[in-house]
Amino acid sequence: MTSQFRRSIGAMLLAAAPAWAFAQGEPVKIGFMATLSGPAAALGQDMYDGFMLGIENAGGKLGGATVEVIKEDDQLKPDLAVQTVNRFIERDQVDIVGGITFSNVMMAIAKPLADSETIFVGMNAGPAPLAGERCDPNFFFASYQNDQQAEGVGKYATDKGYKNVYVMAPNYQAGRDAVGGFKRFFKGNIVGEVYTRVNQPDYSAEIAQLQAAAPDAVYVFYPGGMGINFIKQFRQAGLLGQIPLMSVSSFDGSTLPALQETAIGAISGSFWGPDFDNAANKKFVADFEAKYGRIPSQYAAQAYDAAMLLDSALAKTDGNAKDKAALKAALREADFESVRGNFKFNKNGFPVLDMYVFEVAKDDKGRVSHKTLQETLPGHSDSYLKECPL
Repeated sequence: MTSQFRRSIGAMLLAAAPAWAFAQGEPVKIGFMATLSGPAAALGQDMYDGFMLGIENAGGKLGGATVEVIKEDDQLKPDLAVQTVNRFIERDQVDIVGGITFSNVMMAIAKPLADSETIFVGMNAGPAPLAGERCDPNFFFASYQNDQQAEGVGKYATDKGYKNVYVMAPNYQAGRDAVGGFKRFFKGNIVGEVYTRVNQPDYSAEIAQLQAAAPDAVYVFYPGGMGINFIKQFRQAGLLGQIPLMSVSSFDGSTLPALQETAIGAISGSFWGPDFDNAANKKFVADFEAKYGRIPSQYAAQAYDAAMLLDSALAKTDGNAKDKAALKAALREADFESVRGNFKFNKNGFPVLDMYVFEVAKDDKGRVSHKTLQETLPGHSDSYLKECPL
């Protein structure tokens, strides 16, 4: 019997199998990868915790199907991530790959994912090329495109009347996207644009240069441990409270437990906050706090939404993840209650989002968290949609 004949017989048997067989038989395999070690470990851990809570709240299954989650740490090393994704695809034969914390990792694994036509559900990283010319019909980002949050903060800075802003970010894809997005919607002058090393621990020299530039406000993108170090040094220099500090993905639920009152007064841009007043979000926040003993971060919220997205899609395919065309069509419908409220996909697999700004402040329980200030860009699509050939 030739290998081609065996493949043909296998395909016919798969097509003939009743839908209930998939929910009752082999589990849906999901390869989950995130940054789970090093200075950014809190980001990946929140993603994993949010995703697993979503599966738990869906009854321990997704769309009625038993789920096997294979968890891996990319260690913020793109070459290691590529090896892991290839193992997911070739050895583990996963149905879906999900997660990914950092955009340099996402860019590294995009080609093997695309070449294998594996369905991918992103839970954080949203690099610009994958929203534009390298968009892929198998990629669904349950998070955001990197520029979107920054664009909301740029709009906020313009509305506040800031004329001269100093910007800083680490030198990698998401850092450049975060600066590019801010500049796209900020109508004033950029009086300093500085890119630092990824995971750089000391910003004292850069902060001294910033202070000398005497800007009206400062905008930064420093996720994880980078954000903790930056704002501590910014406050030590006596600048927090003197110069308005705006950010994305820097002073959030992943870093506030370490920063506490050090970050009070800082401004963050996002599409989700723990104080959002909708039923899905109230349940998510309450369940997350009860299970993990902390206020969830945006990373957890995105991953929870990813689980709910998969639950809704697999329910429409009767738990069948092998029929990729049907599963992709169901994912694109995004028929679930999002913790952020409105959620729908554009043709490039990135969501349309309502953007907000938040202030780091104490909540009604006296805990340091995010307080919603205002909406900045309602129904906001990413800026690369027009470049997507799909």
